[in-house]
Parts: sequence; C-alpha cells; structure tokens
Amino acid sequence: MNIAIIGYGKMGKMVEDTALALGHKIAVIVDPAAKDTPSGIPTAKTIADFDFASIDKTNPVCAVEFTQPDTAVTNIIALAERGIPTVTGTTGWYDRLDEVQQVIEKANGQGLNSALLWASNFSIGVNLFWRMAWYAAELINNFPEYDVGGFESHHNKKIDSPSGTAKTLAEGVLERIKRKNKIVWETMNRKPETDEFHFPSLRLGSVPGQHSLFFDSAADTIEITHTARSREGFASGAVRASEWLTAKKRLGLFTIDDMIKELL
Repeated sequence: MNIAIIGYGKMGKMVEDTALALGHKIAVIVDPAAKDTPSGIPTAKTIADFDFASIDKTNPVCAVEFTQPDTAVTNIIALAERGIPTVTGTTGWYDRLDEVQQVIEKANGQGLNSALLWASNFSIGVNLFWRMAWYAAELINNFPEYDVGGFESHHNKKIDSPSGTAKTLAEGVLERIKRKNKIVWETMNRKPETDEFHFPSLRLGSVPGQHSLFFDSAADTIEITHTARSREGFASGAVRASEWLTAKKRLGLFTIDDMIKELL
C-alpha cells in the first residue's frame, strides 16, 4: 500500500515507522515544516503542493491524517476532492462532519472513489476497552446503588480537553445508564446532582493517555482502566485501518467501529 502521511508530528513519524515495518511505502509526507527526508521520501508543505496523480496506482493509496482540529477539515476535503481514501485520527472537528460528508458524496458522484475513516482513538486496546466499559454500564444500569464517574489524563501538549477518547467512552456510558442525564467535564466546586456523570481531565508531562471508569457503591468500587504505554498502539491501529479501508472498494464515511465489528 502507498501511504501519504498528512502531518509529521510525533504521530506522523510513528505512522511512518509502523507502515514501513509492515512493508508499506510512504508516497509523500505533507507538513508545513516538512523537509527532504534522508530516505528520499517526497515532501510537500500542503496537499495542493503535491501531485497525487503521480503515485503509483499498482497498489492501493491511502492518506493517514494526524494534524490539528483547525486544519483537519481542510485536509480531509482536499484529499476527498482528489479521490484519496483517508484515515484521520485528528479530533475536535466533528461538528463539521456533515460538511465533510457532503463533499465526499459529491466527489463520489463525480466518480472519484472517496472515503473517510475517522476515529477518536485508533488503538485496538482502547476500542476493546470501550466495549468492555459499555457492557459494564449496561449491567450497572440495573443496580441503582452504584454511582458512576470517570477520569482521563494526557500529556501537556494535547490541545483538546476532554479527549475524543473520553467523549466516546462517556457518551456511550450515558446512553446505557438511564439515571444519568448529563456529563460534567469541568472541575466541580459543588456537590454533583444525582443525574450528573462527572468526568474531569488532567494534562501532565508526557502521559500518552489514561482513561478510567468507576462504579462505586457503599460496599465496593469497580474500576476499568486503559493505560497507553506509547503512541505505538495508535499508529498501528491507524495503519491497520488504512489496510481495511482500501482492501476493497469502500465509499463514503466509516468509523473504526465498522472495522472492529467486522473483525469481531
């Protein structure tokens, strides 16, 4: 597979290492600070600066995008208009998902074979963790003596708070525990209401990411936690998603749920 890396920060570099280790080829690295790489991989400052038509189509082509919320939609749209299937792990732009969907549908109407797979977290472990936590929430829903809360921590360079992973986790729990009607993300300087689900965040040092869910009663506490040791799990999941997205003709919008359901 030919992979175009959009965004060459820590995640982009990890995707590069993972993809090469799996035998894939890096077709281009797109980043405003990109420079010629020692390995001879082409670079471009923007998507418009690179001729994607020049990529060898003998093998599938896919873009992996890890940038920032304020640039992700521009990147996704530019790739869709060029018919490049894209996997994005950037969060914080989902309020523009309808706009992105319209562009992708228009591109497909023009025969461009456009597709997007997005996820708040590509770690296979995190996706399994979500499902374990949601199933636990379904069980706890039948036992009103248990309260529920959560907590997440990330490195101090992370821009968005709460994390997309925390939002996905908490929103799934909220759907399943009927006595909770609202997620409170910020610090509380008061007693929580009985229908509130508290899920604060911490930004600290170089923590890759930790998410915990707690079910607490007067008698005991049940805790479910996922701790990332490095970004490797995110990168390998993104490359695996690229393989899945291009393994056969898939058009339109997908989430990692589509891939996980097929694998399960």
